[in-house]
Amino acid sequence: MKQTTFIRLDLISSRLNLPLDRYLGIFSAISVFCLWVVSLVGFLRVDLAQTPWLAIAAIVLIRTFLHTGLFIIAHDAAHGTVVTFSRKWNDYLGNCAITLYGLLPYNKFCEKHYQHHATPAQEGDPDFHLPNKSNPIAWYARFMMGYLDFAQVMRILIIFTIVFHGLRLGLHIPGIELVLFWVLPLLLSSMQLFYFGTYLPHRLPTEGYQNPHHALSNNLNIFWSALTCYHFGYHWEHHEYPQLPWFKLPLAR
Repeated sequence: MKQTTFIRLDLISSRLNLPLDRYLGIFSAISVFCLWVVSLVGFLRVDLAQTPWLAIAAIVLIRTFLHTGLFIIAHDAAHGTVVTFSRKWNDYLGNCAITLYGLLPYNKFCEKHYQHHATPAQEGDPDFHLPNKSNPIAWYARFMMGYLDFAQVMRILIIFTIVFHGLRLGLHIPGIELVLFWVLPLLLSSMQLFYFGTYLPHRLPTEGYQNPHHALSNNLNIFWSALTCYHFGYHWEHHEYPQLPWFKLPLAR
C-alpha cells in the first residue's frame, strides 16, 4: 500500500511540472471570463416571447455553470494556482473573478478560506455550521453570511441595484432577462457551490470523520465531477493537495 501511495504521489508531482503548467491556470481563467461575458451579452438579446421555456431553462443552467466557474477561479487564485509565476497577476485575476461573481472582497475571501483549511468542519471554520450540522438550510444561511458583515452586504446590494437599473434603463435591457440570466444564476451558483463544495464534503458521517481534513469525496466520474462543480466534489483531494488547480484534482483522485 505504501509503495502504491508513493507511486501515485510521484505521478502527481511529475504531472504538475509539465512545461504547459505555467499557462494552464491562466488559460482556464481567461476561458471562463470570456465565456461568461460572451454568454451574458448574447443571452440578454434573446427574445423570451419566442424562446421555448426548455431553452430558457438550459440557458439559465449554462449561465449558472459559468458563474460557478468565476468562483472556482477566485478560489484557485487564493491558493496561488492561477498564475503560478506571479502572485500579483494571480491575485489580480482572482480579484476580477470574485468581483464579477458577486462583488465580494477578495482579500477577505482569502482570509476566510485559509481559516477553512486550517480548521475544516471545526470551531473557527467559516464554512461550517456547528449548532445544526444536519440542517442544510440553516447551514446554507450560515455559509452565505460567513464571509460578509452587514456593511459589506449593504454595499453589495447598493452596487447591484445601481448596476441592475443602469443596465435596465440605460441599455434598455428587460429586467426579466437580467433576473433570469444574471441574478438567478448567481443564486443558483451559490447553492451549487454550497451543496457540492461544502455540505456534501464536510457533513458529519454516521461513523464520524475518518481523516484530519474532515472531508469526503464523491464517487462521480470525471465528466460528472466537472459538470457538477468543477471537481470540487473531490474534496479530500483538494484539502490534501491544495496546490492542485481544479482541473488537476482528478489526478489526485
